[in-house]
Amino acid sequence: MTWLRTPGADDDKRSMGVLGVVTGSVRYPGAAVLGVEAAWRTGAGMVRLWAPRRVQDLVLARRPETVCHALDEAPTGVDAWLLGSGQDARERDSALRSLLLAVLGSGAPCVIDAGALDLATAHAGPVVLTPHAGELARLLGDGDAAGSDLAGQAARAAARLRAVVVAKGAPTHIVDALGAAVSVEAATHRLATAGTGDVLAGLLGAMLAGNATALAEPGVLARIAAEGVRLHGEAAALAAADNRPITALDVAERLPQAVAARIAASTAG
Repeated sequence: MTWLRTPGADDDKRSMGVLGVVTGSVRYPGAAVLGVEAAWRTGAGMVRLWAPRRVQDLVLARRPETVCHALDEAPTGVDAWLLGSGQDARERDSALRSLLLAVLGSGAPCVIDAGALDLATAHAGPVVLTPHAGELARLLGDGDAAGSDLAGQAARAAARLRAVVVAKGAPTHIVDALGAAVSVEAATHRLATAGTGDVLAGLLGAMLAGNATALAEPGVLARIAAEGVRLHGEAAALAAADNRPITALDVAERLPQAVAARIAASTAG
C-alpha cells in the first residue's frame, strides 16, 4: 500500500488535499519556495500560503498555482498544515505567533519544522515534527548533546510531545508517541545540502493533506511519515544519479518521478 494519492474521476483539487503553509520569512524566503514546490510535486490538490509579501512574490514566481494570504488572514479551508520552515522563533512577530498558535490549536494535522518547533506543545491534533539533531536537542533541553543518541532523543520527544518525530540524519529515525520506531537510510548522502529538509517538510505536508481523514487510525501518521522519508531519499537518488552534486530544488523536481515509481510498485504488488 502507498499513502500517495492517485486522482479518480470523482476527484477535484479539494478532494486531493488542500495544504496550508506558514513558512518562510524575509530573511529566509527560499524555504517557502522549496516547501511549496515539494508539496505541489508530491500531488497536493491545492497549496495555500500565509506569508509576508516578499515571500509570496518569490513563491508565485516559481509556482503561480499557489493561493497566497497575508499573515493576518483567517487560517481556514485547509486539510493539513506545514509550519515553521525558514523561520526563526527569535524574530517572530505577534502576527506570526498568533497565526501559528491558531493553526496549532485548531486540531488540524500539522507538519512542524524549524522555527515553529518551540510551539509544538500547543498542538491539539496529529502532528509530525521534523527536527535535525541540533533542533531536537534544543527541543529537549539537552544542550550540547545534539546527535549523541538521535534515536533515543527522538523517542523522548515523541512521548513528551504526543507526536510523530522525524529526526533527520543518517539514518533518519521516525518514532511515534507510543515508542514504535523505524530507521530509514537515505538512498544517497547527497541529501547533505541546504534546503533538503524544507523539501521533506513540503512533501510530508502534501501527504497529510491527501490522507487527512485516515489520520485518526492508530499508526497511520507514522507510516505516512516513514513513506515520505523514503520518497524524499528516492527523489534525491534520482537527482544524484552518477554521483552528481544536487541542490534541494533538484530533489523537489524529481518528486513526480519518484511518486510515479512508488505508485506503480504498489499497484504491481
